[in-house]
Amino acid sequence: MHSRGFLTGALACGIGFGFVFPAHTQFYPSRPIKLIVGNPPGGPTDTVARIVGDRLTVSLRSPVVIDNRPGGAGGTIAFKTAAAAVPDGYTLLAAVPSMTVSPALYRNVGYDPVKSFAPVAMVASGSQVLLVNPSVPAKSVSELVAYAKANPGKVHFGSPGYGTGPHLSGELLKLQAGIDIVHVPYRGSALAVADLLAGQIQMMLEPGPAVLSLIEAGKLRALAVTGENRDPNMLGVPTMTECGFPGVVARYWNGVAAPAGTPKHIIDQLSTAIIDGIETADMRNSLTRAGLEATPMRSEAFAAFIAAETERWTTIVKEAGVKVD
Repeated sequence: MHSRGFLTGALACGIGFGFVFPAHTQFYPSRPIKLIVGNPPGGPTDTVARIVGDRLTVSLRSPVVIDNRPGGAGGTIAFKTAAAAVPDGYTLLAAVPSMTVSPALYRNVGYDPVKSFAPVAMVASGSQVLLVNPSVPAKSVSELVAYAKANPGKVHFGSPGYGTGPHLSGELLKLQAGIDIVHVPYRGSALAVADLLAGQIQMMLEPGPAVLSLIEAGKLRALAVTGENRDPNMLGVPTMTECGFPGVVARYWNGVAAPAGTPKHIIDQLSTAIIDGIETADMRNSLTRAGLEATPMRSEAFAAFIAAETERWTTIVKEAGVKVD
């Protein structure tokens, strides 16, 4: 009787007789979670990551620490770092469009957008906006295309770097419109926007939240947005489809992923916490203030979305003949 009680007690405590409980029975999370962001602080990706981090901190009752890892081709340092992390739920990644694009542009990026990650949830998305410096004699997309055709090779468009969403959107416009415009990559959006304001480059595409105040102040001219619908913050700006370019559709999206092999119950727990958070007024209002639309998507649907985006942009890169110098 006593031996049976001792055995039961030992099993309950997980000690003695060499018994070790499997990791999935341990409480998660039991320590801080790191969320890797492939952009500097202050940009749209970082903003959404911090909104998500704050929500998870409350929901999971464990700190979520933002780890900014800018650099590499389109943020590949962050993607590679996250892909190589231990799949235990304590390292997450801010997933963005360039994650699906860079492997089509570069060799040996160190990760596969489909195989290297376990998607957790889509969070939000928004349109990119086609911008020109006010000195450019174009007040519509058709006028810009006509201007570019009349001045081949003289219109330069900036981007935050090779393989980023704005870069590929510019290449997509170049392909669809049949114009000769020159890509100028920068180390982040801030430098590109600064040169656009100074007239060093003539155009660029950029997520709306980052440039809305400049548009409203008349310092930059918005010609179109790349979403399927007009941006609620810029209802006077038409879509590329309305402007006659239905093939130029590219939304800037934000999500969360974990390294492949992360236990499903952890992925499900994280996914539920994020999706439930998006349903709250606080988180939706935070996303709205950031100029983004809440577009919640659970792990399975987000995985299918990432696979489709990877295939789509790989095809576009090939068709556009994009080459990285």
